[in-house]
Amino acid sequence: MFEYKAIKSSVNSAQDEMNELAKQGWRVVAVSPNVAMGMGLVIALEREKKE
Repeated sequence: MFEYKAIKSSVNSAQDEMNELAKQGWRVVAVSPNVAMGMGLVIALEREKKE
């Protein structure tokens, strides 16, 4: 089973945020522009759920 997380990020800080979350076991599954805000990114992540 997996768990999912969505975060908002600026383009400039996205790499650092994704690398930090990867250390916690998160894997990026999708990245898209944040159309609702008109700037930035929405990043979808997943990881195996620990039971």
